Amino acid sequence: MINGKKVVVIMPAYNAEKTLEKTYNEIYQNFVDEIILVDDFSSDETKEIAKRLGITTIVHEKNLGYGGNQKSCYRAALKAGADIVIMLHPDYQYTPKLLPAIASMMAFGEYDAVIASRMLGNSALKGGMPLYKFISNRFLTEFQNFVIGEKLSEYHTGFRGFTKEILENLPLEDCSDDFIFDNQMLALILFNGYKIGEISCPTKYFKEASSINFVRSCKYGLEVLRVSLEYRLAKWKCPVKLFNSGGRKLELDRELNYYNKKAG
Repeated sequence: MINGKKVVVIMPAYNAEKTLEKTYNEIYQNFVDEIILVDDFSSDETKEIAKRLGITTIVHEKNLGYGGNQKSCYRAALKAGADIVIMLHPDYQYTPKLLPAIASMMAFGEYDAVIASRMLGNSALKGGMPLYKFISNRFLTEFQNFVIGEKLSEYHTGFRGFTKEILENLPLEDCSDDFIFDNQMLALILFNGYKIGEISCPTKYFKEASSINFVRSCKYGLEVLRVSLEYRLAKWKCPVKLFNSGGRKLELDRELNYYNKKAG
C-alpha cells in the first residue's frame, strides 16, 4: 500500500512466456498488494509461468482482443478491492521500476490517472522505437492535443495507472475490444474532467516485445483521428455514443475464469 491505498498491478498478456518472468522480477513487491495477469488465449506457456510465479491468473477461453483483455483486468482489480490500478505489459518494453512513482502520484491525490511517456526525455528513439512509429506518434499526439485542447506528450503508451473512481465511473464497457481502447479511455478521462499526470519512461524495443504491425498501426491511427473528432463533437453537445452520459460501466458481475488465485 501507499498512503493507505491498495495498489494492484494488472498485466494484459498474450504469448508473453519469454518476458513475463523478467518483468515480474523487477516489480518492487513491497509497494504492490497484488498482481493480476489476464491471458488472452495464448498459445504458449504464459499462464503456467504466471501460476508458478504466484500471480493471480485469469485465462480467456477465446481471444477477446487487447481492449477486451483490459476490461477483464480492470474487473478483476476492482473485485480485489484496488484503490489504484496500474497496467504493466508483461513484454518488458516498459520498466517496472517506475511503479512506485506512478502509484504515488495518485495515492496522494495529485492525479486521477498517470501515463508513463516515452516522449518525455527523448528516450523513444534511443530505446529502439521504429522511426515510422515515432513520427506517427508525434503527429497523432499533436493532432489530438489540438483537437482536444490538452498538452500531453503522448496518448499511446501502454504503461498507465488509474484510480478506482475512473474505473468505476467511466463507460469502459462501451469502448472497443481492439487496440483503440487505450485512446478511447484517455479521451473519456479528459472529457469527464479527471486529471492526468505524466512521468518520463525509458522503453525497449526488441524481438520479443509486443507490437502491432504496420497495417494495424495504420488502422489504429485512423481510429485515433476519429476518437479525437468525436471528442470535439461531444464537447459541442453533439450526440456521440462513446461520450454519452448513459454509457455502460464495467460489468463487475461478469464471471472471470481464474486459473490461479492468490490466497486471501
